[in-house]
Amino acid sequence: MPQQRGPRSRLTAADWADAALAAMREGGGLASIAIEPLATRLGATKGSFYWHFANRDALIEAALRRWEEQRLAEISETAKAGAPAAERVRELFSRVTGHEDCTELALLAHGGHPLVGPALRRVTERRLDCLTDVFGELGLTATEARRRALQAYCGLLGLVQLRHAVPDVLRWGGDEREYLDSVMRSLAQS
Repeated sequence: MPQQRGPRSRLTAADWADAALAAMREGGGLASIAIEPLATRLGATKGSFYWHFANRDALIEAALRRWEEQRLAEISETAKAGAPAAERVRELFSRVTGHEDCTELALLAHGGHPLVGPALRRVTERRLDCLTDVFGELGLTATEARRRALQAYCGLLGLVQLRHAVPDVLRWGGDEREYLDSVMRSLAQS
């Protein structure tokens, strides 16, 4: 969450976008992106908002761009060659499930929104492409690698939702690693 600024500090468009993502992540989804409450959180005025954005949709677009850039950078970092394929899949799973960021869950709930849907699609496609490449490296045909990528990704999203909705189902100490290893063994079988 962006911290409140002193009277002399100027907010940037990125500060507003980060505040919008934080509000959405904290459980309000797109409905939580409202100018006045965000201005209050940032210790700013609505004038500051309108200095950077023409309207609420422009703020949502900026927030989605920041979220997408962060996720795509994360995917690119995970996809780098060097580590064994199975370890890269585990890393992708761990990055998505290993933190408390509920932004993606909030976005998934609004997947039909004309601004949210395209960003979700691009991130999802990139993740699926990364997973498909990794499963291909494990010796699967292109068709089977894509099928396994879809299985892995659907399982990943389900895991994230379950972790958020019913956190006690999986204890995220030692169980997480064992679970991910089990998933990888299952998905990597030829």
